[in-house]
Amino acid sequence: MKHINLPTWLTLSRIGITPVIVVLLYFPNKATCVAAAVLYIAASISDYLDGKLARSNKQVTSFGKFLDPLADKVLNCSMLIMMTFLAWVPAWVVIVIVCRELMVTGLRAIAADEGYVMGADRFGKLKTVFQGLALMPLTLHYAWFGLDLPLYGMVLLYIALGLTIFSGFNYMYDFYKFWRKNDSDGGQAEKSTTAPPDAGKE
Repeated sequence: MKHINLPTWLTLSRIGITPVIVVLLYFPNKATCVAAAVLYIAASISDYLDGKLARSNKQVTSFGKFLDPLADKVLNCSMLIMMTFLAWVPAWVVIVIVCRELMVTGLRAIAADEGYVMGADRFGKLKTVFQGLALMPLTLHYAWFGLDLPLYGMVLLYIALGLTIFSGFNYMYDFYKFWRKNDSDGGQAEKSTTAPPDAGKE
């Protein structure tokens, strides 16, 4: 395992934290929800640090590019599914979000196999930000200092949902343009072998 660098270990830590957060949410009370929220903050910090360290130390790897967005999806989707189980979040919202993530991952995998990198657009990045902002109050769940945190969390989640759908269509359109160009060129469309630093933030 010595070939795994520090940024990759930070990314792996997010996957490792996921089942702990899920177990804490399985026994919901104020203490476990606070603990889950603290772990989610730690995971979010690791998400920022792994990319920053990888770029500054020139440790960007293909494995890291693959693992980083996967870790985000595993963490966020697991938490949303758990919140559906607890009836904190409507199931249809989570279904749309999870299906979009699977669709985009599939399209990017097909495009990558053809040598084309589908970089993240600004709506995809905003989706990630609002999804993270929504998960914090939703994880805390209970009323704190008179604040209706679930309400704030749902407002943010619906904003994230709108961005999820819009950015998903953007990815589909981007893939469609690539596919048409590739088809018209007889499969010889210009191929890109380098991804932008934040290509995984969908």
